[in-house]
Amino acid sequence: MSEHVIKMPDIGEGIVEVELVAWRVQAGEQIAEDQIVADVMTDKATVEIPSPVKGRVLALGAEAGTVMRVGSELIRIAVDGEMAAVKPAVMPAVMAEAPAPSASAGASSPRPPAPPAMTQSTAASASQPAQRPNETPAGRPSDRPIASPSVRRQAWELGVDLAQVPASGPAGRIMHADVEAYAAAHPASLTPQSGGGALAQPAAAAPAAARRPTRQSRGDGVEAIRIVGLRRKIAQKMQEAKRRIPHFSYVEEVDVTELEALRQQLNQQHGASRGKLTILPLLARAIVRALADFPQLNARLDDEAGVLNRFDAVHLGVAAQTPAGLMVPVLRHAEAHDLWSCAAEIRRLAEAARSGRATRDELSGSTITISSLGALGGIVSTPVINHPEVAIVGVNRIVERPMMRGGQVVGRLMMNLSSSFDHRVVDGQDAAEFIQAVRAMLECPATLFID
Repeated sequence: MSEHVIKMPDIGEGIVEVELVAWRVQAGEQIAEDQIVADVMTDKATVEIPSPVKGRVLALGAEAGTVMRVGSELIRIAVDGEMAAVKPAVMPAVMAEAPAPSASAGASSPRPPAPPAMTQSTAASASQPAQRPNETPAGRPSDRPIASPSVRRQAWELGVDLAQVPASGPAGRIMHADVEAYAAAHPASLTPQSGGGALAQPAAAAPAAARRPTRQSRGDGVEAIRIVGLRRKIAQKMQEAKRRIPHFSYVEEVDVTELEALRQQLNQQHGASRGKLTILPLLARAIVRALADFPQLNARLDDEAGVLNRFDAVHLGVAAQTPAGLMVPVLRHAEAHDLWSCAAEIRRLAEAARSGRATRDELSGSTITISSLGALGGIVSTPVINHPEVAIVGVNRIVERPMMRGGQVVGRLMMNLSSSFDHRVVDGQDAAEFIQAVRAMLECPATLFID
C-alpha cells in the first residue's frame, strides 16, 4: 500500500505558520480527488486545502485549533484503493512539529486519541459504485454536506436544507448554482431566515397548560468552547493592540441635520441610478479631506524599528461585523472615490467579508479605520485601534435631541464621534483639531465638495 502525504502548503506573503481551523474529513474515510480536506487560516483569510489524490485517509496531522508550520505534515492518504484494515493514528512527528498556540490562546490541548481501525463493513461500503448527492464518496450518509461558507450562508438565507440539495461540484461539493436551482424547484419547502414565516408561528393548537412558561433550574453544566480560527485571531489582535498601544479617546458631538438632509436629497435624485448612500461615504470623504492637514494620523507605527510610516494614499479600513466575527475590509485609495463609488465599494467589501469571500489583500493594509455599529452604536464608545495604525474613528448612533439654536429650543439630529489615538505619536491637540475639522465639514456638508 502506497501513501501520499499532504503537507501544509505555502500560502505566500512570507507566512511561516497557519492555524488548522477545521477538518472536513475523518481518519478511515474514503475521499475523492480535489475534495476539501481541511480549512486553515492565516491572518483573517480562511483557505481550503484540497486533496490532489483519491484514496483513504490514514491519519490526521493535528487537531483543529493547532498552529502548524508551513511544510509540516497535514494528512496521510492511502492512494491505491486497497481497503485492508489499517489502524490509523495521529502522527507523533507532526504533533511534535506543530508549535503551541500563543499564550493568549492558552496552552496546547492534549493529543487526541487514535481513531479506531477500519471495520470490514466500512471497507465493503467503500466499494459501492454511485455517490448520491447526500452521501460521502464511501457511500455512507454524510453528517455534513460539503459546501463552502458562502454557500452555507446562501442556503441559510434562502431557507434551503443543504442535506436535500443535489451536488454538482467535485467530490459531492454543493455549489451556489445547486442551491439556487433547488430553491427555484422547491419553493414550498423553503424556510427563509427573515424573522418571520412558518418558523416564527406559535403552536396555536397546543393546550394552554403546555404553553404556560415554567421556571426551572438550568443545572450546573459548563460548556467549554475552545477559541480557534477567526475568534482566536481577533482575540490575539485585540490583546496586542491594547498591550502595545497607549490609547486615549476623544468624543465630540456633531450636528448632522444638514448632512442627513443632503443624503436624503441625493438618494431621492440619484438613488435609483447610482445606488443608495449611507452616512459612511460622507464620513469617509470628511476624514480623507481632513487627513490632508493631519498626515501624522494616516500612518502605521513600526514600534520595534521606531519608525512612523506616513502614507500619501488613504487606505480606509471599515470595521464590519460578520457571522464569523469582526473583520476590517479595506477601501483602497479612498481619496480617489466619489460618494457613489465609495458606497458601492464599501457594500461590496462588507458582503465579501460576511460571506467569507474576502481575500487576504482586501483584509490588510489599512492606514486608518472607521468603526460603526449603526443604530446599535450607542452614545459613546472607546474603539480599539487597529494595530499598527495610530487612529480609529468610531461612529455612534444618530438621535434627535433638543438643542439651542438662535435662542430657541429646536430638534436637531445629533451624532457622537468616539475616536481613539496612539498617544506615543499623536498629541491630544492634534487629535482634537483633526476631529474638529471632520466635524466642521459634516455640519456644513457643502465644504465636502469645495477644493
